[in-house]
Amino acid sequence: MFSKSKIHEPGPKVAPETPKYEAPAAPASEFGAASAPRAKPPASVLSSDLTIVGNVKTTGDIQVEGVIEGDIRAHLLTVGESATIRGELVADDIIINGRVVGRVRGLKVRLTATARVEGDIIHKTIAIESGAHFEGSVQRQEDPLAGGPTPKLAPPEPKTEA
Repeated sequence: MFSKSKIHEPGPKVAPETPKYEAPAAPASEFGAASAPRAKPPASVLSSDLTIVGNVKTTGDIQVEGVIEGDIRAHLLTVGESATIRGELVADDIIINGRVVGRVRGLKVRLTATARVEGDIIHKTIAIESGAHFEGSVQRQEDPLAGGPTPKLAPPEPKTEA
Protein backbone atom coordinates (compact mmCIF):
# COMPACT_ATOMS: atom_id res chain seq x y z
CA MET A 1 0.00 0.00 0.00
CA PHE A 2 2.62 2.47 0.98
CA SER A 3 5.87 2.22 -0.78
CA LYS A 4 9.09 3.99 -0.14
CA SER A 5 9.83 6.57 -2.78
CA LYS A 6 13.24 6.67 -4.36
CA ILE A 7 13.26 10.46 -4.15
CA HIS A 8 14.19 10.41 -0.49
CA GLU A 9 16.67 7.58 -0.69
CA PRO A 10 20.27 8.60 -0.38
CA GLY A 11 22.11 8.00 -3.59
CA PRO A 12 25.74 8.05 -4.53
CA LYS A 13 27.34 11.45 -3.86
CA VAL A 14 28.03 13.15 -7.17
CA ALA A 15 29.77 16.49 -7.39
CA PRO A 16 27.76 19.08 -9.29
CA GLU A 17 28.87 19.23 -12.83
CA THR A 18 30.99 22.31 -13.55
CA PRO A 19 30.59 23.75 -17.02
CA LYS A 20 33.71 23.44 -19.09
CA TYR A 21 34.87 26.57 -20.87
CA GLU A 22 35.95 26.11 -24.42
CA ALA A 23 37.52 29.08 -26.13
CA PRO A 24 35.98 29.82 -29.51
CA ALA A 25 38.16 28.70 -32.34
CA ALA A 26 39.74 31.70 -34.03
CA PRO A 27 40.28 31.48 -37.76
CA ALA A 28 43.93 31.06 -38.47
CA SER A 29 45.58 33.42 -40.86
CA GLU A 30 49.14 34.16 -41.78
CA PHE A 31 48.87 37.58 -40.08
CA GLY A 32 47.81 36.25 -36.68
CA ALA A 33 44.50 35.64 -35.02
CA ALA A 34 41.65 37.80 -36.24
CA SER A 35 39.81 39.83 -33.64
CA ALA A 36 36.05 39.98 -33.51
CA PRO A 37 34.54 43.16 -34.94
CA ARG A 38 33.45 45.67 -32.31
CA ALA A 39 30.37 47.81 -32.34
CA LYS A 40 31.01 51.40 -33.36
CA PRO A 41 31.09 53.64 -30.27
CA PRO A 42 28.77 56.66 -30.18
CA ALA A 43 30.09 60.11 -31.11
CA SER A 44 31.94 62.05 -28.43
CA VAL A 45 30.15 65.29 -27.60
CA LEU A 46 32.03 68.36 -26.39
CA SER A 47 29.30 70.43 -24.75
CA SER A 48 28.69 74.15 -25.15
CA ASP A 49 30.15 75.01 -21.73
CA LEU A 50 33.49 73.37 -22.59
CA THR A 51 36.58 75.26 -23.79
CA ILE A 52 39.64 73.33 -24.98
CA VAL A 53 43.00 74.92 -25.70
CA GLY A 54 44.98 72.27 -27.57
CA ASN A 55 44.59 69.68 -30.29
CA VAL A 56 41.89 67.00 -30.34
CA LYS A 57 42.46 63.68 -32.13
CA THR A 58 40.19 60.65 -32.44
CA THR A 59 39.60 57.81 -34.87
CA GLY A 60 35.88 58.00 -34.12
CA ASP A 61 33.15 60.58 -34.45
CA ILE A 62 33.05 63.86 -32.56
CA GLN A 63 30.45 66.60 -32.15
CA VAL A 64 31.68 69.99 -30.95
CA GLU A 65 29.28 72.43 -29.31
CA GLY A 66 31.87 74.41 -27.29
CA VAL A 67 35.04 76.37 -28.07
CA ILE A 68 38.26 74.75 -29.29
CA GLU A 69 41.49 76.63 -29.92
CA GLY A 70 43.53 73.98 -31.70
CA ASP A 71 43.43 71.45 -34.50
CA ILE A 72 40.88 68.63 -34.68
CA ARG A 73 41.38 65.28 -36.41
CA ALA A 74 38.51 62.77 -36.57
CA HIS A 75 36.52 60.38 -38.75
CA LEU A 76 33.24 62.33 -38.67
CA LEU A 77 33.34 65.87 -37.30
CA THR A 78 30.18 67.84 -36.62
CA VAL A 79 30.55 71.49 -35.63
CA GLY A 80 27.42 72.56 -33.76
CA GLU A 81 25.68 75.92 -34.16
CA SER A 82 27.03 77.18 -30.84
CA ALA A 83 30.60 76.00 -31.54
CA THR A 84 33.65 78.11 -32.35
CA ILE A 85 36.83 76.45 -33.57
CA ARG A 86 40.11 78.23 -34.23
CA GLY A 87 42.39 75.73 -35.92
CA GLU A 88 42.64 73.19 -38.71
CA LEU A 89 39.90 70.59 -39.18
CA VAL A 90 40.84 67.26 -40.76
CA ALA A 91 38.25 64.49 -41.13
CA ASP A 92 36.66 62.12 -43.62
CA ASP A 93 33.28 63.84 -43.22
CA ILE A 94 32.87 67.37 -41.90
CA ILE A 95 29.53 69.06 -41.21
CA ILE A 96 29.81 72.70 -40.17
CA ASN A 97 26.86 74.41 -38.51
CA GLY A 98 28.87 76.88 -36.39
CA ARG A 99 31.99 79.05 -36.68
CA VAL A 100 35.40 77.89 -37.93
CA VAL A 101 38.48 80.07 -38.28
CA GLY A 102 41.14 77.99 -40.03
CA ARG A 103 41.76 75.49 -42.79
CA VAL A 104 39.24 72.68 -43.41
CA ARG A 105 40.40 69.41 -45.04
CA GLY A 106 37.92 66.61 -45.67
CA LEU A 107 36.71 64.07 -48.17
CA LYS A 108 33.13 65.34 -47.78
CA VAL A 109 32.62 68.87 -46.48
CA ARG A 110 29.19 70.37 -45.86
CA LEU A 111 28.49 73.96 -44.82
CA THR A 112 24.93 74.36 -43.59
CA ALA A 113 22.94 77.61 -43.68
CA THR A 114 24.21 78.57 -40.20
CA ALA A 115 27.91 77.94 -40.98
CA ARG A 116 30.51 80.72 -40.66
CA VAL A 117 33.90 79.70 -42.12
CA GLU A 118 36.97 81.92 -42.44
CA GLY A 119 39.70 79.86 -44.08
CA ASP A 120 40.54 77.63 -46.99
CA ILE A 121 38.64 74.43 -47.72
CA ILE A 122 40.40 71.46 -49.33
CA HIS A 123 37.91 68.74 -50.25
CA LYS A 124 36.94 65.88 -52.52
CA THR A 125 33.24 66.80 -52.49
CA ILE A 126 31.64 69.92 -51.04
CA ALA A 127 28.15 71.23 -50.39
CA ILE A 128 27.42 74.81 -49.35
CA GLU A 129 23.86 75.61 -48.39
CA SER A 130 22.24 78.96 -49.11
CA GLY A 131 22.87 81.31 -46.20
CA ALA A 132 26.29 79.94 -45.25
CA HIS A 133 29.02 82.55 -44.79
CA PHE A 134 32.38 81.59 -46.29
CA GLU A 135 35.56 83.64 -46.75
CA GLY A 136 38.50 81.80 -48.25
CA SER A 137 39.43 79.62 -51.16
CA VAL A 138 38.12 76.23 -52.19
CA GLN A 139 40.37 73.59 -53.69
CA ARG A 140 39.35 70.14 -54.87
CA GLN A 141 41.83 67.30 -54.40
CA GLU A 142 41.40 63.60 -55.02
CA ASP A 143 42.79 62.84 -51.54
CA PRO A 144 42.69 65.95 -49.35
CA LEU A 145 43.70 63.94 -46.26
CA ALA A 146 46.98 62.68 -47.73
CA GLY A 147 50.15 64.17 -46.38
CA GLY A 148 50.41 66.84 -43.75
CA PRO A 149 49.22 70.40 -43.88
CA THR A 150 49.86 72.11 -47.19
CA PRO A 151 52.89 74.38 -46.97
CA LYS A 152 52.32 78.10 -46.86
CA LEU A 153 54.24 80.19 -49.36
CA ALA A 154 56.89 82.53 -48.01
CA PRO A 155 56.40 86.22 -48.77
CA PRO A 156 58.56 87.59 -51.59
CA GLU A 157 61.93 88.88 -50.49
CA PRO A 158 62.67 92.55 -51.19
CA LYS A 159 65.31 93.25 -53.84
CA THR A 160 68.57 94.62 -52.54
CA GLU A 161 70.86 96.71 -54.69
CA ALA A 162 74.51 95.65 -54.68
